[in-house]
Amino acid sequence: MDQPEVIGIDIGGTAIKLGRFSQDGTCLKCLTVATPQPATPEAVLAVIVDAIAQIDPDNQTIAIGVGMPGPADAAGRIAKIAINLPGWLDVPLAEWLEIKTGKPTVIANDANCAGVGEAWLGAGRNLQNFILLTLGTGVGGAIILDGKLFIGHQGAAGELGLISFKPEGPMCNSGNQGSLEQYASIIAIRRRTGKEPDQLGALAQAGDAEALAFWQEYGRDLGIGLVSLIYVLTPQAIVIGGGVSASFEFFLPAAKVEIERRVMYTSRTGLQILPAQLGNSAGMVGAAKLAWQKITAE
Repeated sequence: MDQPEVIGIDIGGTAIKLGRFSQDGTCLKCLTVATPQPATPEAVLAVIVDAIAQIDPDNQTIAIGVGMPGPADAAGRIAKIAINLPGWLDVPLAEWLEIKTGKPTVIANDANCAGVGEAWLGAGRNLQNFILLTLGTGVGGAIILDGKLFIGHQGAAGELGLISFKPEGPMCNSGNQGSLEQYASIIAIRRRTGKEPDQLGALAQAGDAEALAFWQEYGRDLGIGLVSLIYVLTPQAIVIGGGVSASFEFFLPAAKVEIERRVMYTSRTGLQILPAQLGNSAGMVGAAKLAWQKITAE
C-alpha cells in the first residue's frame, strides 16, 4: 500500500456508516450496515468488527475514528452515554475496538464529528470559527474555535440543541424542559404538524400556504435559539446540517430576521448562515479526520 488509510465510522440509531479514507479525505470505499436492535454496546461492537473486516479485508488501515450519538470523554476513549441507545453508559468503546482490531481508535460525539468533517472538506473549510447545528432526529452541535474542535474540559461541550428555549416547554431526554431540540428537531416537527419535514418541504416547494407559514414559524424559533449562541461565540458562520436542512431556503429568511432584530451589530458583523455540504457522510468524514489527528499526534 503506497498511501496510508484510516476508517471513519458513524453510529446511528438505524444505520452504521463506515468509510476508508486517504489523507486528503478521499473516500476509497464505504459501507452502510443496519444498527442491531436492540443496539446494546456488545451487539454494536460485533457488527462494527464484522463491517471493518468487509471494508478492509487485507487489514491495511492504520487507525479508526468513531462518531457516537452521545458525548465521549475528553480523551476520546469512553462513550459516556447515548440517550437513544439502550445500555450505553461509560462504555470503553475505543479500547474494545483496539483489542479487536489492533488499530489505535478515537471516539467522539457524532455532531462534533460532523463539525470536524465540515471544517475539513465542507462548508467550514475556509473558516476558523464557526458553529454547526445538526437538525435531525434530535438537534446536535459542534463548535470550531481557531480551527480546532472545542469540547470543553470534560469533552461534553457543544450540546447546542439542549440550551433552554422555552422554560415551560416539552420535556427533553436530557432532563431540560423546552430545550431548542424540542422545537427544532424532526421529532418536534412531527409533534407540531403531524407531518414529516420532507413532506412539509415538498408542500412549501409547491406553494402550500400552511407549509410556508410553518417554515416561517420554524425559522423564527431557530433564529431565536441561535441568538444566545451568537452572543456567546460570535462565529464567522453558522452551518446548518441534518435532515431538516433540506428546507433551508424556506426557514432561513425568518431566522435571519430574528437574528438581525435581536443581536447587536457588533456581535454579528459579517455573520454567514450556510447550509452544510457533506450531507449524511459528514459524521463519517469527521471521524476519519479525528483518526488522522490521533495518528499524527502520537
